[in-house]
Amino acid sequence: MWNTMKKTQRLSEQERELVRLIAAECSTTEDIQNKLKALFSGSLEEILESEMDEHLGYAKNSASGNNSGNSRNGHSKKTVSSQFGESEIQIPRDRNGEFDPKILPKYQTKGEDIEQRIIAMTAKGLSTRDIEDYLRDIYGINASASLISNITNKILPIVTEWQNRPLSSVYPIVHFDGIYQKMRVDGRIKTVCLYSVLGINDEGLKDILGIWIGDSESAAFLTTVFNDMRNRGVEQVYIACSDNLTGFEKALNAVFPRSQRQLCVIHQIRNSTKYVSYKDIKELMADLKLIYKAATLEEAEFNLELFAEKWDRKYPMISRSWRENWLELTQYFRYPPEIRKIIYTTNAVEGYHRMLRKYTKNKLSFPTEDALRKTVYLAIQEISKKWTQPVPNWGAAYNQLCIFFEDFPESKFSA
Repeated sequence: MWNTMKKTQRLSEQERELVRLIAAECSTTEDIQNKLKALFSGSLEEILESEMDEHLGYAKNSASGNNSGNSRNGHSKKTVSSQFGESEIQIPRDRNGEFDPKILPKYQTKGEDIEQRIIAMTAKGLSTRDIEDYLRDIYGINASASLISNITNKILPIVTEWQNRPLSSVYPIVHFDGIYQKMRVDGRIKTVCLYSVLGINDEGLKDILGIWIGDSESAAFLTTVFNDMRNRGVEQVYIACSDNLTGFEKALNAVFPRSQRQLCVIHQIRNSTKYVSYKDIKELMADLKLIYKAATLEEAEFNLELFAEKWDRKYPMISRSWRENWLELTQYFRYPPEIRKIIYTTNAVEGYHRMLRKYTKNKLSFPTEDALRKTVYLAIQEISKKWTQPVPNWGAAYNQLCIFFEDFPESKFSA
């Protein structure tokens, strides 16, 4: 990650001269590593000597130190770990034992990288104010909001690289959903849609395929999302799970015409019960459960008719909505329980969004689109650390998918 970031940083003339001197003395990568290690140690020791000068109030070997009440008292050795390996550092001492270097505090054996700490704190969802307070209280550094922003902006090339990375050619199951965030646009606070695509690859592992920001979840916007996936290598999505977005099916068919769409049943239930009286909700929910938890499609259709007979007089829009969306709502009845549990709801991507809100809740609004992108990217890196195992019963689900789809990649699992 940091190697990519360093490529984007321009060298000053002094740094170029230093690079030329090192190159002239090195013939192997090991030579370069040893030279950089020596430079790291030497630079650290020079800074420590300067800090001692400041602490004592006079330069080394200066007559100003005579009868000052404190003076240098040799050196102590300390092993410091860094990206160049372990280095033995000579740390100056004073006779009174009062010297406490800022760049290498006592008991610290690893060089601190403030920039990486700022980025790590941003990834954890800390607000700019929280980061300012932390740096001031722990390190005595007064870092402004603009400085913190400039430091985190260094990951923007990495965010762009991640967003444009090649994707797998096939995703058996993909969940689509969006959440809304506040962002400053042309001097005004505006609500924008942050659209997420969570793919389940052929190994059953979850992966966020990208983040897209738009004004709304329109057909044109969704077509842009799908085309971006296509341009990055996705050739086939077998089952696309989403809520009932306007224009979703049209956009999906235009880019991935062979995909089967499964509407999120949980979203349908929420929409169905939105205006139900409190005294009816428990009984009505029990009757709806007989529909979506039915063992077969025929049983579900029968239970929908019973539901309509019982509730249409009071809530006619509910059964009408289920009938209008019946084909997309009931795709999961074609499959065994191992697949049904994965596709009948968009809980996977909604769960990701719940975790994402923990990282963005301290942001009342984002000043720019870049600020939103880098915050979400860093949050994804934290969230995805836990995605190390396939979804439950993926082996059985994969083999079933191989049966249902003739061109499905050859199974690598046993049921």
